[in-house]
Amino acid sequence: MFNNILGKIKIASPLIHCITNYVTANDTANLLLAAGASPIMAEAPEETAEITAKSSALCINTGVLSENKLLAMLRSGKAANDKGITIVLDPVGAGISDFRLSNIKQLMRDIHFDIIRGNISEIRAISGEAVSQKGVDANENDNFNDETIELVKSAAEKFGSIIAVSGKNDIISDGRRTFIVKNGCDIMPAVTGGGCMLSALTAAFAATNTNKLIATVAAFCSMGICGETAYRNLAANEGNASFRIKMIDAMYSFNDVILEEQAKYEIR
Repeated sequence: MFNNILGKIKIASPLIHCITNYVTANDTANLLLAAGASPIMAEAPEETAEITAKSSALCINTGVLSENKLLAMLRSGKAANDKGITIVLDPVGAGISDFRLSNIKQLMRDIHFDIIRGNISEIRAISGEAVSQKGVDANENDNFNDETIELVKSAAEKFGSIIAVSGKNDIISDGRRTFIVKNGCDIMPAVTGGGCMLSALTAAFAATNTNKLIATVAAFCSMGICGETAYRNLAANEGNASFRIKMIDAMYSFNDVILEEQAKYEIR
């Protein structure tokens, strides 16, 4: 199904402009490099639009938001829309404060996002539903079920974007087709910035593939498989820090054969 999707990234080495947060910038850059993409992380409003215009995709992450960074995001997003450049939004912590949610909603009013990737609490927040969010993490009681799948499909239709929700089971929908991805392992949430890395990786996959829905599914499967590989390679005395490094290492040696053989998903 994935049609040499990793190979395309390694050949094209797409430039991915990430306006992200300082908590996860280094890991995000290293994961993109491991996948074969080229990261750039600029957030000065004076240059972001120019840099985005030269990039293959833009990833906007609201993890550490400020008025200055918002201006940079708006300028970059408009430049990307003008040039037809793929944009991924990661609405980190959308439900944690009124300031954050209002600014994310402004981004969504002024910019069209091809893909919105978040946890289920964040997708509920941007969809206007009540949500109780634990920091930037999903509410642990917000379980995945048929109602959640319908919410994701409805959000995709409402925003005209692919909605990609990460969790124990991932849900990815364009409003017409919905994929449930089942790769991954229990230790992945213990790594700070796993979602940030996944959003940037999704941007890289979508930058080099015209079918953005399949590209998003491939990115989620790839990240999950690399997590599974990293977990298998942990020594008895190793924990989440070693896991993070091993997951990036797994991405470096990842390829299309592994993806096709180990991807676990179903279509609804």
